[in-house]
Amino acid sequence: MLNSVTQQGPPGHAWLVLNLTNKSDPVGRQERDEQLAQLEIAVLGVIFVTASVGNFILILVLWRRRKKLSRMYVSMLHLSIADLVVAFFQVLPQLIWDITDVFIGPDALCRTIKYLQLLGMFASAYMIVVMTVDRYQAVCYPMVTFQKKKALWNAAICTSWSISLLFSLPQVFIFSKTEISPDICECWGEFIQPWGLKAYVTWIFVAIFFIPTAILTICQVKICKIILMNIHVKKRNEFEAINQKQVLPFQASSINCISKAMIKTVKMTVVTVIAYVLCWAPFFIVQLWSVWYPSGITEGAAFTIIMLLGNLNSCANPWIYMYFCGHIPYCAKKQSKNISAQEESVITGSINLHKDTKRNL
Repeated sequence: MLNSVTQQGPPGHAWLVLNLTNKSDPVGRQERDEQLAQLEIAVLGVIFVTASVGNFILILVLWRRRKKLSRMYVSMLHLSIADLVVAFFQVLPQLIWDITDVFIGPDALCRTIKYLQLLGMFASAYMIVVMTVDRYQAVCYPMVTFQKKKALWNAAICTSWSISLLFSLPQVFIFSKTEISPDICECWGEFIQPWGLKAYVTWIFVAIFFIPTAILTICQVKICKIILMNIHVKKRNEFEAINQKQVLPFQASSINCISKAMIKTVKMTVVTVIAYVLCWAPFFIVQLWSVWYPSGITEGAAFTIIMLLGNLNSCANPWIYMYFCGHIPYCAKKQSKNISAQEESVITGSINLHKDTKRNL
């Protein structure tokens, strides 16, 4: 008969969103490292404030013009909501836990927090996938996205939220409030030995990081190929027009406008993907290392901070979009009108270039 083991990540030690450590003894707690706990509190405090402020600003700005949002900006809105879930139900609970040194609250709160922690991670990752796939369709299959829907919900977003809600359910059954010593309770997870913990962490890695990263990489590679092909077509058309001295103003302006706008859009999605990978790759590497090859190294301060910094992705996302779409934070009337026009120009221009590409192949 397989035995089960209860594991957790006490404050001041290597904390993961799964609240795990390679300590297999469920009775008793490791001695709290006060200096490391204070460092965790400082890092988590900065992450929480930055993520909350950035995403609140972006949600407010996007909500004010919700009736005019394109599909991409609708995805941005939902991504900010997902990042707020990460901030308030993943970062904030751990911050409070580090301050109090023990979990405070009933069993229902323990299960709810664990569920929402994983929900935020799933939703944030899958919303980035939705945004990238939307840009992939706009660039590679422009006719599909030419008729834009202004609704705040669409099939892709509903699917992402549904998957996130469903895949987070195991948290409710794995974690519970457990008495580890007289009058001391913690929010711990119970796993079947010897494979339960390894299977669980590996599944989280595959579902939240590996699969989304694979989809993002494939989409970005294909987008870049189409962009390079379109640039080649543009140069060829310009060369032929100059030789024939028959430059058509509307064609030239359309090509120039589209190449710049589309490259800007691609840059934004590329930076988003890079930020996602850079923030979460170290987190999951340490996760897998700690369960497959446990050692004293994985309990050190450096590993603890690395795992905490995974949440920086929720801080970076809103500022990336505000940087590339500089008109968004100011909500100027003139710039607000240009958003829809620019979006339309990207789609219309990509159609023209796509046709030119097929004609020249």
